[in-house]
Amino acid sequence: MSEDPASVGASDRAAASEAIPAADSAKVPVEPATEDQATSASRIPDWADEAVDVLLVLVLAAAAVAAAWSGYQAARWSGVQASNYAQASAKRIESTRASTAADQQAIIDVMTFTNYVNAWRSGDTELAEFYRKRFRAEFVPAFDAWMATDPVNNSNAPSSPFAMPEYAPANLALADQLESESEKLFAAGTEANQRSDDYVLNTVFLASVLFFAGIAPRVRWLPAQLILVGLALALLGYGLINVIRYPIE
Repeated sequence: MSEDPASVGASDRAAASEAIPAADSAKVPVEPATEDQATSASRIPDWADEAVDVLLVLVLAAAAVAAAWSGYQAARWSGVQASNYAQASAKRIESTRASTAADQQAIIDVMTFTNYVNAWRSGDTELAEFYRKRFRAEFVPAFDAWMATDPVNNSNAPSSPFAMPEYAPANLALADQLESESEKLFAAGTEANQRSDDYVLNTVFLASVLFFAGIAPRVRWLPAQLILVGLALALLGYGLINVIRYPIE
């Protein structure tokens, strides 16, 4: 017995509709990628994290010791600066005293010499000899050397004993010496001040190392952590080079 074509088509469509849900049910659901999975490539591996921790411990230790040393040297050089400046000031005061004494003695020499010349020109040899005997010991060699040039008859003779090289008051030479020593001490104090400033600045660099090395372990993003570690290493290297090349007090 033959089947109706219409009924056969209806049964085929029903079978196809039952097969479609079965195929959909066979599909495996796919979950979207989480944020942790998307950034896992930038995360720090455990072995790298441990290595970085060890490196940062060494960096922190070296930076702490170097910073302490730089601070100590800065204080030492600051003391040298203060001492040199104090000595320079004392030398300058002594130089002023010696210079004042030299000026006072020069006034005495001028007055006694002038009175001697006036007495000699007036023909009062006794008064002239009186003043001559009261010449200071430092003035006598210059006076004798000047008289040896025959200043009365020699137009090329120096104008006075004070123009002679033999006239060299000790206090004037002492004043010049003390002034020179004062200038040297002041220059040494200025140099010590610069060295102190250099050590202070180096301490700032080493303190920056402590900062960068201290926050690096808190950063869990690998590129940022590498940048911080690199900065810490660069500053540490610069600070250690300064510690080696700077003079030690």
